[in-house]
Amino acid sequence: MADAAGRLTKLAEEVLGAPLPMRIRAWDRSESGPPGAPTLVIRHRRALRRLLFKPGELGLARAWVAGDLDIEGDLYEALDRLAGLIWERNDAPKRAAALRALVRPEFRAAARELLTLAGAPVPPTPPAEEVRRRRGPLHTLRRDKEAISHHYDVGNDFYALVLGPSMVYSCAYWGTPEAAGESAATLEDAQRDKLDLICRKLGLQEGARLLDVGCGWGSMVLHAAREYGVRAVGITLSEEQATFARKRISEAGLADRIEIRVQDYREIHDEPFDAISSVGMAEHVGRTQYAEYAGALHSLLKPGGRLLNHQIARRPVVDEDAYHVDDFIDRYVFPDGELAPLGRTVGQLEDAGFEVRDVEAIREHYALTLRHWVANLEEHWDEAARLTSVGRARVWRLYMAASALSFERNRIGVNQVLAVRTPESGTSGVPLRARDWRTGAHRG
Repeated sequence: MADAAGRLTKLAEEVLGAPLPMRIRAWDRSESGPPGAPTLVIRHRRALRRLLFKPGELGLARAWVAGDLDIEGDLYEALDRLAGLIWERNDAPKRAAALRALVRPEFRAAARELLTLAGAPVPPTPPAEEVRRRRGPLHTLRRDKEAISHHYDVGNDFYALVLGPSMVYSCAYWGTPEAAGESAATLEDAQRDKLDLICRKLGLQEGARLLDVGCGWGSMVLHAAREYGVRAVGITLSEEQATFARKRISEAGLADRIEIRVQDYREIHDEPFDAISSVGMAEHVGRTQYAEYAGALHSLLKPGGRLLNHQIARRPVVDEDAYHVDDFIDRYVFPDGELAPLGRTVGQLEDAGFEVRDVEAIREHYALTLRHWVANLEEHWDEAARLTSVGRARVWRLYMAASALSFERNRIGVNQVLAVRTPESGTSGVPLRARDWRTGAHRG
């Protein structure tokens, strides 16, 4: 069993047809690979069994969450190197070359050796943090509530460590590159600026009625009521979020202006609203329900009312029907969540009757935001693990760091889409030079 790392490196390079860009340290303390590179630490041979029984992303995810795999060195650099291999495998000629390698006699011998290295041929139990049992069709009221609970009901104290005082779980808005630096604006400043940007895009004024769909811990409705004098309704499917938001609102003395409900957007029947914000919520809706989502929000607005839809987008693919959510994200992070290309989102909003007036792409802002969240988690690692579990903390660290890289490399983006329920008169109410966003009475 000596030199497990060297044997694994050889096997990996045979499959990849290229040098392994990372160092490997195995459970027998052997090491192999380029000196100075980030190190993939295989703490237990159980990690190999996870890969053998679930080859690909799900096996790797289970090994990571369970602590069978780890990374020493710069996490972002390691994930970037690994992502390069994954994305290159999507290139057809390289994928074909990798498949040809599988049938070579020397590879078959290496595969047998991998079986020997893995040990007992028994599938390991998936980590407790994995979602395994999901009932009923996609995106029913019950199943959506269960999916939201998995992601958000993991403890308000945990999220406070990661998100910081703003308690905003969506992309912040950084004014300049320097503003993201440690010596300039804080994450809380950037989140406040994002909330204020949304309020200005919506043209909020004193007495307006705002609906915040997916209100989270209440930050958007609090800012809108405090700074713009609106009356607000915030809805969430998370009981823990609702409890936290109501407490914040009471402490701010705004309980007479803000109502928080545990409610699905399909259950709202007290329209009309002057404005609707949907920030980081539409990713949970799903492609089969998106037309209903867009239609519901259109019907909830009064004529001339505005919608600000802040949503993560993926890059289009040649065969859209073949798109599926990454196994790691689906099993551990956002069960049943789906991303859509920006063009589809705009088209479906238009199909629902909206006039789309502005689209602002802010993906670089999300990369900066995520790096701040990762830093917060790492700084408070022991407490975060105690508040949830070590496995849950590992899930969040991996998904946030990998997501930051995906935004930086333009694999995913995030966009603010401003749409109006423009009346038959054609009067949208949007200023001629919309990007000034100077309508609305800011009272701060």
